[in-house]
Amino acid sequence: MPQPSDTPLDLLLLPTWLVPVEPAGVVLREHGLGIRDGRIVLIAPEAEALKYGANEIRHLQGMLLAPGLINAHGHAAMTLFRGLADDLSLQRWLREHIWPAESRWVDEDFVRCGTELAIAEQLKSGVTCFSDMYFHPKVISELVHRHGVRAQITIPVLDFPVPGARDADQALRTGVALFDDLKHHPRISIAFGPHAPYSITDDKLEAIRILVAEMDAGIHMHIHETAQEVQEALRKHGERPLARLARLQLLGPRFQAVHMTQVDESDIALLTEHNCSVIHCPESNLKLASGFCPIERLWEAGINVAVGTDGAASNNDLDVLGETRTAALLAKAVAGSATALDAHRALRMATLNGARALGIDDQTGSLEIGKFADLVAFDLSGLSQQPIYDPVSQLIYSTGRDTVQHVWVGGKQLLEKGQLLRMDEQRIITEACRWGERIASTNNG
Repeated sequence: MPQPSDTPLDLLLLPTWLVPVEPAGVVLREHGLGIRDGRIVLIAPEAEALKYGANEIRHLQGMLLAPGLINAHGHAAMTLFRGLADDLSLQRWLREHIWPAESRWVDEDFVRCGTELAIAEQLKSGVTCFSDMYFHPKVISELVHRHGVRAQITIPVLDFPVPGARDADQALRTGVALFDDLKHHPRISIAFGPHAPYSITDDKLEAIRILVAEMDAGIHMHIHETAQEVQEALRKHGERPLARLARLQLLGPRFQAVHMTQVDESDIALLTEHNCSVIHCPESNLKLASGFCPIERLWEAGINVAVGTDGAASNNDLDVLGETRTAALLAKAVAGSATALDAHRALRMATLNGARALGIDDQTGSLEIGKFADLVAFDLSGLSQQPIYDPVSQLIYSTGRDTVQHVWVGGKQLLEKGQLLRMDEQRIITEACRWGERIASTNNG
């Protein structure tokens, strides 16, 4: 434990419950957390913590303090397509509605408005870090920088023209330039996002492999999302998509496999051998009837599993806490076991496992000395949370994102008493509604 020093803490937080996530399964009562220069420097019993001088002391009575939630997969600007094409199969949804809508509407202004809407929604939901895979990534990076959140910005790479990139080569050049510009940014990392095995050729995957090896960057990819995808790959290539990526040497600790609803023993062996992470998006998978990711089998194999919401066009929200509850319940049904993915492991999946998947677990994802103070305070004093036997169980199974009271990223408070401190919520709503009116008028016309 650090000793009191002449330099006071910037902030001392005194919640009713403090859940560090690491060590696993621990709930600390009547403990304080001290922050200095944006990082956690003290976790101690309240009486001990109060011996340290602090410029500000906050009593968080009835609140649970946890690491900020991490949304490990999404398409932020697609909030502006929320509800545009519901109740359709993945391929019809994508090819007949989403891709045409993106071609028609997505420009820098669209991305700016949609991403701001997503950042605001996520902050109010307790999310301090998100992984975004969308077009015009420079615009996204400017918004992440301005609004104080943490993000992995993934450069989408496809074999056909997309908004902001006429081909895969231009997308890669954009990604390299953005990586160079932001490589020292304290809150932003750049990854490369070959969209899916069916939308990119081997030569482009080879180019990505070389780039990420030179840069030590992540690869973020939709893979094994549907049975049709796997069957088509077997017909076309004679191998499962994950096996193809293994042959092309793309798999490794920085590989983030999004969805993975179609999993057999050979897939588990490859994920384990190469120490890949899986990003589980249960609600999008359910809504598009894509399938079920076998979370408990992956967890038992030692595979890191994080949670993502996917885009709001297929979810239809960016509620990581709600997503985590769905993941926990679905895991039990898929495994046929009520003990699968218990509440503490579910919270770990939404925090530290997400940080590990994004390669930033040495900086965030748990409440540990030296890590950035990325924090969320949930108010568990309400009617629907009583009585409280296990606050983590209550958080996962009984609590909604409306209980998020305070959010800090790097020690800077971005949400206080449920109100955004650095964003104009009404302006964001007004601009989003204007976009909705434009898009709806064209679709209806």
